[in-house]
Amino acid sequence: MSPDAILDLPASPPNFNRADFDRYVMATYGRFPITMVRGQGCKLWDAEGREYLDFVAGIATCTLGHAHPALIKLVTDQIQTLHHVSNLYYIPQQGELARWLVEHSCADRVFFCNSGAEANEGAIKLARKYAHTVMGISQPVILTAQASFHGRTLAAVTATGQPKYHKGFDPLVPGFDYVPYNDLAALNARVEDWNREGRRVAAILLEPLQGEGGVLPGDPTYFQGVRDLCDRQGMLLILDEVQVGMGRTGKLWGYEHLGIEPDIFTTAKGLGGGIPIGALLCKSKCDVFQPGDHASTFGGNPFACGVALGVCQTLEREGLLENVVRRGEQLRSGLGRLALTYPTLIAQVRGWGLINGLELQGDLKAAEVVQAALQKGLLVVPAGPKVVRLVPPLIVDQATVDQALGCLDQALGTLVA
Repeated sequence: MSPDAILDLPASPPNFNRADFDRYVMATYGRFPITMVRGQGCKLWDAEGREYLDFVAGIATCTLGHAHPALIKLVTDQIQTLHHVSNLYYIPQQGELARWLVEHSCADRVFFCNSGAEANEGAIKLARKYAHTVMGISQPVILTAQASFHGRTLAAVTATGQPKYHKGFDPLVPGFDYVPYNDLAALNARVEDWNREGRRVAAILLEPLQGEGGVLPGDPTYFQGVRDLCDRQGMLLILDEVQVGMGRTGKLWGYEHLGIEPDIFTTAKGLGGGIPIGALLCKSKCDVFQPGDHASTFGGNPFACGVALGVCQTLEREGLLENVVRRGEQLRSGLGRLALTYPTLIAQVRGWGLINGLELQGDLKAAEVVQAALQKGLLVVPAGPKVVRLVPPLIVDQATVDQALGCLDQALGTLVA
């Protein structure tokens, strides 16, 4: 199916221009001066007709790429049937999606929302209520990791262990503290410090792989130690799977790389393949919410859940986890060769599946590589100031990975020159 057959619409709204956009839209992003108007598979086209390889995928969101036939059918069928009624009524699509997620994970129950930040907010609320009602803690503490990222809402940004995201938003939400990632001794010490002060730690919130923190994979030995610590002290282990969940790592969930199961975990991004949806999942022992404790007007509506269920089923039907493993190995191998070619620029290659980071060294910044790659027709995204992140759609094929590596090679060559 050609891109023209898929998108029989104007390339952009009539009389669109960036000056008007900047006049009316809040400047919360530093946007590249390009306007994307069409997508197909792992490619995007801008308003000038230039083609790009998309190794951003809406920031690890477009699981099936752009204009996938299954996604087109799912969206079309559901919008023609029923798109929204609110959670005052039973929603069959919500129940079926919850069943799929439970049957494909360690969870027993699901709450649906609209984004990863909302899912993490829900996890924080659930942990706090569990602390009050089950653990008997009046002022619970939640530990998170330095360099973590959990979202932009106030509690989620407080949970984020990066001071740059806190600046200008004081007073932050109380009850959070931060520890080094992958450092079990430091975590144990911090838990004991809080216990001595009489304010017990109720939960530990971690990413299986830190995405915004530089594509830093979790150490299985560390996570197994965290799981043991939580079990011994009755604390909850919460995993933020917003970026790494839904097959991004070559396994459905990031925790499967670590040999442990969380009590609570969150997902979003790839769940809807680009349609906004998030989910909070937990084991039955943690399900302490009662009617009125938490809610979402749009969360779990027929449209979002119907599409997300189809994305999950397509992930299985098309064997995309196997593809993620193969293409991830190919991509890391190619990045490793680039590291040998440009030893003064590249310090390390790391990642799981199709979330990979290229750590830079010297004075080179990730933003410079992103800009140079853009000029060569490749879209990549920073993960902090010194790491370039590559997160293509899970449908990416061998030839496209090779093409992307070629574009990145050219981009790095221009920076050396």
